[in-house]
Amino acid sequence: MKVKKFVAPTMPEAMKQIRNELGSEAVILNSKEIKKGGFLGLFKKQNIEVIAALDPHPLETKEEAKTKKESKVPVINDPVLQSNSQSDSKEVINEIQNLKKIISHQALSNGSNYSVDYQLVYQHLLEQEVDNKLAEQLINNVVKKSEGLETKPSLNTIKQEIKKEIQNRLRDLSFEGITYDQKIVQFVGPTGVGKTTTLAKIAAHSMLNDNKKVAFITTDTYRIAAIEQLKTYARILDVPVKVAYTIEEYKNAIESFQNYDLILIDTAGRNFRDERYVTELEDTIDLSMDLATYLVLSLTAKPKDLTEIYDQFYHIPIKEVIFTKIDETRQYGTMLNIAINKHVGIAYVTNGQDVPDDLVHLTPEVITDYIVGENNA
Repeated sequence: MKVKKFVAPTMPEAMKQIRNELGSEAVILNSKEIKKGGFLGLFKKQNIEVIAALDPHPLETKEEAKTKKESKVPVINDPVLQSNSQSDSKEVINEIQNLKKIISHQALSNGSNYSVDYQLVYQHLLEQEVDNKLAEQLINNVVKKSEGLETKPSLNTIKQEIKKEIQNRLRDLSFEGITYDQKIVQFVGPTGVGKTTTLAKIAAHSMLNDNKKVAFITTDTYRIAAIEQLKTYARILDVPVKVAYTIEEYKNAIESFQNYDLILIDTAGRNFRDERYVTELEDTIDLSMDLATYLVLSLTAKPKDLTEIYDQFYHIPIKEVIFTKIDETRQYGTMLNIAINKHVGIAYVTNGQDVPDDLVHLTPEVITDYIVGENNA
């Protein structure tokens, strides 16, 4: 039996150490955060301490059990254990039995008993800020698929199966983006997420790639800077823009742009915790019109906050979500959380400030690559 303690800056790094030294059959017994290093008790760095063990006597198939009955000495795959003499075999078996009891207790206490490769992928999903329950569902489904297989799947195989699970869950959602089926398109969301820049990127894309005639309307009359920013984009793109202070001015602006293919509406960004925000939207925008609403969210925000923001718009039909600032974070699980938990599609993600280049049209495959891509796991 081999039980060892590993210390690393992050759990994924600890899992890689375990896999390299003990192999994919190792099991996590315990993990905790510790502080290490420093000078005179100061400037200590946060680390992860993980206790892992290798069980050289896993559950056997019927054929393996029959074969091993012919020998009094158990077959042990660990090279370290193979060097033990037959006289030590009873001690090894006793230690294994004790180890199994520890593992069983650990599984009951934390609800998780994944082998190292599964644990590594599971921990990666959590590091990506995928919802805990959703991450467990994904891993458990993959574990079930491997039950009964003669050979346990490799880490790469597990990752590929996780990708398939994510893509299957996203298949029924919409990832259309702007389709021009609806002429009027409005962008809503909290302040600071980049609604105006996103609107300009979509406008430029529609004009350059699809040869569409585009017009702007802004109802963001709270910030002079927001109006000037949209007017600047309008001058650069050579499109008309109107400012609507009231719902009557909004309707008049819509009417004046009837000959345009696409009317993009920039709304005010407010504190999403203020319940009056959505109510004030109704005072300046006629929601009874045939329009598409896109909710713009920043990937740099906390997952819990993004869920609360989405819930604030529960009575406004959100066609799809647009995520911004993906270039400012390395955690992409929020896209999956919102899409699956709220059953809403994702149109685009923005990855910079350049107009119109930094706009990516999302698909289930692209989202999966962000979360479980080769550069992330």
